[in-house]
Amino acid sequence: MPPDSWIPPECFLQSLDWPAIFGNHQPVELELGAGDGGFILAWAVRHPEANFLAVERLLGRARKIAKRARALGLANLRTLRLESGYVVARMCPPNSVTRIHIMFPDPWPKRKHHKNRLIQLDFLEACHRALVPGGTVRFTTDHADYFAAARATWAAAPGWAEEGPWDASDDPPTDFQKVWEAEGRTTYRTIWRTVPPG
Repeated sequence: MPPDSWIPPECFLQSLDWPAIFGNHQPVELELGAGDGGFILAWAVRHPEANFLAVERLLGRARKIAKRARALGLANLRTLRLESGYVVARMCPPNSVTRIHIMFPDPWPKRKHHKNRLIQLDFLEACHRALVPGGTVRFTTDHADYFAAARATWAAAPGWAEEGPWDASDDPPTDFQKVWEAEGRTTYRTIWRTVPPG
């Protein structure tokens, strides 16, 4: 395992070389907006047969993920502190990611802020390019309006097929999820799979 679980800054302006980063050719999954890492850390422990990149914009949260990954000795997890959209569009090689997890992204509930939402047509185009053929995005939110808007955006984007919700009863919960479920909020989730455009 390298000295720490960070992707070094010198990689920020180039495509990520997954075999060089992880030292193997295992499938790669991303979590975008990984928060405190509650999900991706537990997921990486359960799935040593895959590699994972936790993308988190906030420094304190990213540091926490990297520190916990080192403490757990996770050779299959790296942390990258950058904006999710940039990572997918500029740093992921084409056809190189098997699955993307997007869990409880900022819903930007005010109409004038909807343009800041992660799920936009250009972002979905970048995801489609980064994913392997048949790769998937798992999208989860507690915000009904954002869920409906995201589904509409995906439906308008070429090359995607919705597969509906999955059984997440055994998925590791995020800390946000624990709080919101304790408050009785509904969680909305669906899987989108890449298909040949046209």
